[in-house]
Amino acid sequence: MQRRDFMRGYLTAVETAERWNITTRRVQILCNQNRITGAIKESGVWLIPFGAKKPERLKAGKKGEKIKQLRVLSLFSGCGGIDLGFEGDFNVLTASVNSQIHSAWSISKVDSRWSHLGKTAFHTVFANDIKPEAKAAWTNYFSGKGIDPENYYLDSIVDLVKLQKENKINIFPKNIDVLIGGFPCQDFSVSGKRMGFESTTGHDGKKMSAEEPTVENRGQLYMWMREVISITKPKVFVAENVKGLTNLKDAKEVIERDFASVCNGGYIVVPAQVLNAGNYGVPQGRERVIFYGFKKSALTTEALEELSKDTISEGFNPYPIKTHYLEVSDKKPHMKKYVTVKQALEDLVEPEESTDISQQKYSKAKFMGKHCQGQQEVKLEGLAPTIRSEHHGNIEFRRLSKEHGGKHKKELAQGLPERRLSVRECARIQTFPDEYSFVIPAMNGNKSVSGSEAYKIIGNAVPPLLGYHIAKRLEENWKLYFGEEKNDNINK
Repeated sequence: MQRRDFMRGYLTAVETAERWNITTRRVQILCNQNRITGAIKESGVWLIPFGAKKPERLKAGKKGEKIKQLRVLSLFSGCGGIDLGFEGDFNVLTASVNSQIHSAWSISKVDSRWSHLGKTAFHTVFANDIKPEAKAAWTNYFSGKGIDPENYYLDSIVDLVKLQKENKINIFPKNIDVLIGGFPCQDFSVSGKRMGFESTTGHDGKKMSAEEPTVENRGQLYMWMREVISITKPKVFVAENVKGLTNLKDAKEVIERDFASVCNGGYIVVPAQVLNAGNYGVPQGRERVIFYGFKKSALTTEALEELSKDTISEGFNPYPIKTHYLEVSDKKPHMKKYVTVKQALEDLVEPEESTDISQQKYSKAKFMGKHCQGQQEVKLEGLAPTIRSEHHGNIEFRRLSKEHGGKHKKELAQGLPERRLSVRECARIQTFPDEYSFVIPAMNGNKSVSGSEAYKIIGNAVPPLLGYHIAKRLEENWKLYFGEEKNDNINK
C-alpha cells in the first residue's frame, strides 16, 4: 500500500518519454546524467517526478561553460550521420572512446557499456537532400534536439543554387562558419559502374536525357557544392567521399583544384586524406576520403603559412588523431585496439524479442551463395565490413546456418536461426545511438520509413563518431586557425 502511494507522484521512463516526445532511452540517459531534478532509481528502474521539467539542451563547453556557437551548413545531408557528429551530445560504446588521447573532451560515463559525448560548439542551421526517407529520419531525431525541421530542404542542390542565383531568392543562411557535405559517391564507388564525372544519372537521381547539361550529372555535384561555398563563403569546408575516388584516374586532384579555385582562389585546400573509421572507434572497416578547404582571408598569418606547406605541422593538421589501431604494427602510445562487432552488438536481443522496431526489421532475403555480394557472415571478433547503401538482398548476414558455413557455433547451438543484419545492428555498427529511429511509421501526415529505405540511408551515412572526431579537431584548432577576435565581414 505504501509502495503504491509512493508511486503516485512519479512516472516511469516510458511514460515520461511519451509526455516529452522523446525516446525512453533518452530519458534514461538524462537520468544517468543527473539532469532530471528529483529522479530516483528503484529496483533498477528510473522514476521521474510527475512535475519534472524536460531538461534544456546543454550548451557546448566543459561543465556547461558557454562558448561561441559555430554555424554549420550541411549539404547532401542524408539521414544526418556527419551532422550528428558535428552536433555531438550522443552515446557511444565506452570502448569506442579513448580518454587518454582526448582527455580534454567532455565524456561522461552512462553505465558499464556506454559513454556520453558532450555537445560541440557547432550548430546545424541548414541541411538538404533529395530523399524523403532521409529527411524523415533526420527531422525525427534532430527536432528532439531543438533543431528546427524547417532547416532541412528536400531539394536538389542544383535547384537550390539556381533559386538563389537566378531567382534572387535567399536560400542559404548567412554567416556560415563551416560547410560540410558528402557529395554523392555512387559514380566513384568500386561497387558501382564508376562513371565518375561522366555519370549518366542526374542531380535528382533520375536517368539523364541526351540534351541535359553534363554539369548537372550526379558525378559533378561537388561543383554545385563549390557554388554554395562561393555563395556562403564559410571559414572552412569539409567534403567527404568514398576511397574509390582516389584511384579513379586523377579525380582527387581535379576535385582539389576545383575546390581551391572557388572565390578566385580564396581557399587553401589541404591534400586530401583517406580515413578509416575503424581507427576512430567505429566497429567497421570503412574508408572515406576527406577534403578540407580554409578561407585565406579568415586565417591568422601563422595558420595561412602552416596550412600552405606541403607537409603541415602536427599542431595545425586538421585531420583527427587516431585513437584505435587495426594492426599491432600500427599501434602507438595510448591507442586502443579496434572495437569489434561483438562489442557493438552483444547487448541486443534477437529481433523477435525486441521492442525496438528498428531491431525487429531485418531482410528476409535468402542466402544466394558466397560468390554474390552481401552473402558473408560478419565476424564477431573483428571489424564489420563497410555497411553499404543496399536493399534487402545485399545486406550482410548476422549469422549463417551451419549448412551455409556459419562460424558462430555457440549461437547455432542455441538454436538461433540464420538471418541478415537488422536495421538497428547496421545503425550500431555505424555508431548511431539507439534513440535514433530509422524504421518510422507514417504519423500525422509525415513520411514513413520502411526497413528497406532505412538500410539505404544508414549505408549512405558518415559514421557519427567519425564525424565527431572531425568536428572536435576543428573545434580544438579553431582559435589557432582563425584567432581570438578576428571578424570576417564578407558573409554579412
